[in-house]
Amino acid sequence: VHLEESGGGSVQSGGSLRLSCTASGYTRSTYCMAWFRQAPGKEREAVAAIDSDGDTTYADSVKGRFTISRDNGKNTLSLEMNNLKPEDTAMYFCAAESLFGGCTKAAGIQYWGQGTQVTVSS
Repeated sequence: VHLEESGGGSVQSGGSLRLSCTASGYTRSTYCMAWFRQAPGKEREAVAAIDSDGDTTYADSVKGRFTISRDNGKNTLSLEMNNLKPEDTAMYFCAAESLFGGCTKAAGIQYWGQGTQVTVSS
């Protein structure tokens, strides 16, 4: 499975960005997908995850500001990010499939994209 992200960039605090991820290769609609992020010197953390039924999970820091969605027919994953803050600055990674049943732990993720940079200035 190949995952490719797009949509990163630089915005001012309070701005919005939309990240997209396209999956290719052998894909299944039954796997979970997620967005992770990693800032310099910090561990990779789950931002939002979505399972095959469309149930979603969000990190507390982004609840109410970010929205994850997927289109199984197009094998795409999206992350709508609103009211961005400087602390959202990080490399954002698309992720798919997990050994642990849900895509909320980096250690279990089977497939990763290359990442797209999001920079929020104050």
